[in-house]
Amino acid sequence: MAKIVITWTDEARQWLRVIREYIERDSPEAAVRVVDGIWQKTQMLADYPEAGFRYPLAGRNDIRVLLYGHYRIAYVVRAQEVIVLGVFHGALDINRYFPQTPK
Repeated sequence: MAKIVITWTDEARQWLRVIREYIERDSPEAAVRVVDGIWQKTQMLADYPEAGFRYPLAGRNDIRVLLYGHYRIAYVVRAQEVIVLGVFHGALDINRYFPQTPK
């Protein structure tokens, strides 16, 4: 079996930048740790793409969520690819960020 490729959407990369910038205000070292931790957590999806739980969303059944600390990493699995859709703080309502129809 071929190894699964991890792809980050531009929006997911932007979320990661925003998280880093926010944490950097108080602690540059913590920002590096958190962003690196999120990145490393997603790398496990290359071997275990269904590690996250299915996120119930009206009209969709393909979104999965992997937890890292206070963050939720939303992704979908497509053939030999995991597509990271976004990284959300647990306090955010991620339903606002996904269309309600299947892709």
